[in-house]
Amino acid sequence: MARALRARGEDVRALVRPNANDLAIRNTGVAQVTGDLLDSDSVRRAAEGCETVYHCAAIYSFWSRRPREMYRSNVVGTVNLLDAARRAGARRVVFTSSVATIGISGNGSRDPEHLGTEEMPPRPALLIGYYKQSKYATEQIALAANDDEMEVVVVNPCAPVGEWDVKPTPTGQIPLFFARGRAPGYIVTGMNLIDVEDVAEGHILAMERGTPGERYILGCRNLTLKEIFDMLSEITGRRAPNIRIPHWAILGAAYCDEFVEGTLLRRSPAVPVEAIKITKHPMYASSRKAVVELGLPQSPVEVALEKAVRWFRDYGYI
Repeated sequence: MARALRARGEDVRALVRPNANDLAIRNTGVAQVTGDLLDSDSVRRAAEGCETVYHCAAIYSFWSRRPREMYRSNVVGTVNLLDAARRAGARRVVFTSSVATIGISGNGSRDPEHLGTEEMPPRPALLIGYYKQSKYATEQIALAANDDEMEVVVVNPCAPVGEWDVKPTPTGQIPLFFARGRAPGYIVTGMNLIDVEDVAEGHILAMERGTPGERYILGCRNLTLKEIFDMLSEITGRRAPNIRIPHWAILGAAYCDEFVEGTLLRRSPAVPVEAIKITKHPMYASSRKAVVELGLPQSPVEVALEKAVRWFRDYGYI
């Protein structure tokens, strides 16, 4: 999004943590302010003089050695950011929430009448783990901050894929693991994929056209994991897995992996338990509101997956 704003000729300032990997914004003309969401003074320095503020920062992970700190970073960091934006006199804020805060149908159907929408509150039982719970809490804080002095618009991205996924995110790990040959089977689940460049454009459109106090789902195409693997097979030339792994089996493997990798070796597990629990409920959603009211682009997700694989190859991840 910072790159898209710079391409429009906007002056962009970014809060960057000490020793962070700034590859995605390096040599783009984005001004960097060193700080941290939990350091309110640094957040205020970053927001000073800004007319508009995009709050995209959060720990997006389904495993952490210190999960309560992840929750605190996401929640307290949002409070600090909104306070800094208000002190700076920002007229408008776009807050990046998540499709995780959207209510979804219990039957996993992709029929239009069963898709998650902005009007559907999440079922408490599906707010699994610290990440989802923190995103729900921060979304409520952001919506409550909307008033006559500072307008707040919320966007709810689905599963973005594409270039510049430096970390990579849990979503980006899907094409990355497939391209590395680490997808021996599939589970029955699904999600809504969208090109990350369309997500960036959706943020900018929400800033320009979004109704204050409203939520907008930024998504494109609802797909099963098997369909995503079939697309990646066409892109990479690797054979798509045909073995369906029962949910109980992959959950058991996740518990083992999390104990060995997370507990014993103190490193991020390849298959976090929280992520597998989430897959039991396909995240199918409708982005019709964002398309109609904002003009959200709907670029082909096949192209987005191809761009993701190419970027990972070009930057040595594969």
